[in-house]
Parts: sequence; C-alpha cells; structure tokens
Amino acid sequence: MNFEFYIAKRLIKGKEHKISISAPIIKIAIAAIAIGLVMMLIAIGTSVGLKHKIREKVSAFNGHIQISNYDNNRSEVSVAPIPIAQNFYPEFTTVDAVAHVQAVATKAGVIRTEETFDTFIAKGVGEDYNWTVFEEYLVAGSLPKYSGEINEEALMSVLMANRLRLQVGDTFYALFPKKEAALKSPNQRKFTLTGTYNSGFEELDNKYIFIDLRHIQRMNRWKPTEVGSFEVFLDDFRDLDVKGKEIYGKTLSNLDTRTIKDTYAQIFEWMELFDFNTALIIGIMIIVGGINMITALLVLILERTQMIGILKALGSANWSIRKVFLYNAAYLISIGLFWGNLIGLGLLFLQQRFQLFKFPNPEEYYIDYIPVHLDLMTVVFLNIGVLVLCLLMLLIPSYIITKITPVRAIKFE
Repeated sequence: MNFEFYIAKRLIKGKEHKISISAPIIKIAIAAIAIGLVMMLIAIGTSVGLKHKIREKVSAFNGHIQISNYDNNRSEVSVAPIPIAQNFYPEFTTVDAVAHVQAVATKAGVIRTEETFDTFIAKGVGEDYNWTVFEEYLVAGSLPKYSGEINEEALMSVLMANRLRLQVGDTFYALFPKKEAALKSPNQRKFTLTGTYNSGFEELDNKYIFIDLRHIQRMNRWKPTEVGSFEVFLDDFRDLDVKGKEIYGKTLSNLDTRTIKDTYAQIFEWMELFDFNTALIIGIMIIVGGINMITALLVLILERTQMIGILKALGSANWSIRKVFLYNAAYLISIGLFWGNLIGLGLLFLQQRFQLFKFPNPEEYYIDYIPVHLDLMTVVFLNIGVLVLCLLMLLIPSYIITKITPVRAIKFE
C-alpha cells in the first residue's frame, strides 16, 4: 500500500471525519453525484429505448433495407415486377450480418362494408415473411398463415378495424383498380379478418393490411416467380449505413436499394435530437456534481491545513499530498456512484418491467409508455467517465495545497 493511499484511508475511516464541520458538505456532494448519475442513466436509458422502439416499428413494416426496381417510382405501390430468382434470395450469401430476406408486393385498394369504406395499401407477403416482429403488436386473433394453398386471411390494424366496424372473424370485400383501363370494373377480393394489431405507429397502422402475396400477383398478372420488392433485415441496426452501400454494390444495376433512414428521413432526423438532449443533460449533471465536489475538496483541505503543514515539514512533496485528497475525493465520488447506480438502475428496471410511466401524448412518440434500453457497457463507461471527469476537475482546486507553507499551517487553529 503506497503512502498517499494509506493516509487517505486513515482519513476516511477516522471518526472525526464523520463528525467534522465538512461532514454535511461531503454528504451534499455525494448526493449531487448520486442524483446526477440517476438523471444521466434515466436520460440515456429512455432516449435509447425510445429510439430502439421506433426503429423496431418502422423496420417491422419495411425491413431495414428495401430492394426494388430502379425507376422514378417513389410511391408505396409496386408497379413493375422483379424476378424472384436473385443471388441474394432467399439468403444474402455475398453480404454478412444479414439476418433475413423476404419477398413482398404492395397494391392500393378500397375496403367496402355495408356501413362505410376506407382506403388502404395491401401488403402481399408469402410464407417467408418474418412475423416475429408482429407478435408483440398482435391485439386479437392470430397472425395469418400463407403456406400451402392461397387463402383469404388478412391482418389489419385495430384503428382501421374500428373505423370499418370489423371484428376478428368478419369477412369484407376489397376493391383493387386494374391497370389496363380506368373504365373497367376493379378487381374484387373477399377476405377474412384473422387478427388485429396495434403498433402505435398511426402513420403505418392507418395504411397497411396484410394479405397473401399471390392475390397481388394474380391481380397484376405477374408470374408466380415475380414480386414487387425485397425487404432485408440486418443483425445490427448500427450497420445500416455501411450495409446499405454494400448491398447496393452487390445487386444488379437495374435494382435500387433504400434504407429506412432514406424512406423515413424526417423521423430519423427527429430522433437525432435525442442524442443532443442526452449529451446536454450529461454535461450539465457532470458540471453540477463536479462543482459540489470542488466545494467539498476545498473544505477538506482547509480542515486539514495542520496535517498538510506537518506532512510538508516531514518532507512530503506537494503532488504527494494532493494525491491524498484526490484519493479521498475518489472515494466520495464512488459512494455517490454506488447510490446513483442503485437508484437509477432500479427505477429503469421497474419501468421496463411494469411500464409505470406513460406518455401524455403517445401519438407523438409512437408508443404509449416510456421504453427503456440500457446495456452493461454503457453503464460501465458512464461511471468511469463521471469518475475521471470529476477527478480532472478537482486537479485545479487541489493546487491550493502548494500555497500552504509548513510554518503557517502548523500554527493554524
């Protein structure tokens, strides 16, 4: 055990340390560190959680990357077919970190019931469609199954079902326009509502219903080996930009790729503001905690002026004495971090488990409760960062020790 650490340990364990004048100030400094860390953990956990939830919802409807015909069509309706025989389907072997590829097609239509009607976009999916992401959003009924023979099962949002006054098990007719001539009667299809979902993303819930891909292929007079587009899911969303460019280079020249960041640019630009707000909160909390620790350190130095004078008289260097007080400060910061982690992580766990806190206006955040997401490495780096930055802030006030002379300090009362 080195000399500085030994002295600091004796100061921390000494009874006079707990009943001294500095005790209340030290408690306030510890509380400031703890409260600051709680605020930082909540800011990071909720902002990251909200971003993850919004990404999940958007990618559930569109995949992370869409591969379609290279043309000027930016609508959400499939126009020209793409051969399903591609080098990236059903598995993208030329690009790693791709979790799944699925073939889809979309077509606009109108649902007509005895009481009302509504417009929609039918998303045709096949047996390769990944329903896992929709299991969380399923409200009633079951997810459709499109393996085997073509069927009339359909999945619709709760919002659309309520507007059309439909319930699970009801049948309805959908009208789809023909491409050949506007004067011809539209295609009519009968569907059975097998399930309803609620993703909380009204922009998408008000638009899509899911049907068998083969219905769209027949109405568009496509071959069974032709689809509207492909949706690619990645293992890690953080690779989106890199993999988007890589996939673009691995596909044929007549195909185009778009990431969900390109398709929903406004949403992702809005989410980038979360990072700025989180960084601002972290910065403010570190400054507040650092200022409180500076105050506590100065009080500790003034309270131990005689000890400083004695150590200097015995030959201790200024930096050696400064290290004693920095060790002491690191101990106090660690106590604050311990309580901050205990309270902050506890609150985040309760929110994740029981969803105690809700958004007053869920339609603006695409979810009704405040989501939470926090990984171990983020917590570790945050704690290390707070500790290091606070200690760096204490280097300057600890310089006051160099101005204390042994003669005056020993006489100091």
